[in-house]
Amino acid sequence: MNRLLFIYNPTSGTGQAKGSLAPVLDVFTKAGWLTTSYPTQCKGDAARVVRELGAQFDRVICAGGDGTLSEAVAGLTGLKDPPPLGYIPFGSTNDCATTFHLPRKPREAALVAAGTGVPVPIDTGRLNGKPFIYVAAFGAFTKVAYDTPQELKNTFGHLAYIFAGIASLPTIAPYHMTVEYDGQSLEDDFYFGMVSNSQSIGGMKPPKVDRVVLDDGLFEVTLVKKPLSLTDLTDGLQALVNLSPADRSGVLVQLQARQLTFTCGQPIPWTVDGEFGGSQTVNHVENCQKALRIIR
Repeated sequence: MNRLLFIYNPTSGTGQAKGSLAPVLDVFTKAGWLTTSYPTQCKGDAARVVRELGAQFDRVICAGGDGTLSEAVAGLTGLKDPPPLGYIPFGSTNDCATTFHLPRKPREAALVAAGTGVPVPIDTGRLNGKPFIYVAAFGAFTKVAYDTPQELKNTFGHLAYIFAGIASLPTIAPYHMTVEYDGQSLEDDFYFGMVSNSQSIGGMKPPKVDRVVLDDGLFEVTLVKKPLSLTDLTDGLQALVNLSPADRSGVLVQLQARQLTFTCGQPIPWTVDGEFGGSQTVNHVENCQKALRIIR
């Protein structure tokens, strides 16, 4: 029998992972897998277990939110020849499940992860050496993702980020920085920056989602400049969340790039896949093309 490492986060979402274990494990067995199960014990545990044990298995499947998936990716990218990764979404927003077109019902997602799905290559990213699977961002609202209480996420899903984001508005200030990318550069004041490889971010489609190709070696980059008026801010934000077809204000900067360097006179706090990603004055982001295979 082929060997499968199943890692699940018992606290993700509404804690539904624990109640779905029996049918999920039954799917694995019927698909011909000899399964080793591991419930994560603390933050960072999934990455550690995958890094230490992943090479011994033919497939790794994780169950939890985007944070659990991000940790599994971090563990796999540390392996010389990582096995394919399956995902059973149990989180409150599940951006990656949307991007990978995965079912939201645990048993159906398990069928894809263990049997009917196909391994396909995807790009991953690194922020200052820290792996991420779908987004690295700074500025307005990014602190919200890792400061929002789990109970609020469980109750309201991605609306929790909006509630907390509105509350953070008075604290938002722009960063004056230089952004170098693929031999080009620009300098301005930015309220927000996002480097992504995803068709869903915070439960919403990112700008120009039709350009997203998960294995092309390119990130989609969105920067929000300091608006000159309230009207500019409104136009830019509406375009950012796809409520208007175009940004008339010039507040939004959108591009694609393989590598970027963000240089600022003060440390920039980043969020990586919804978790705090560190704070430095110079930040390097690189695309790792086709670094992993995801079961879709």
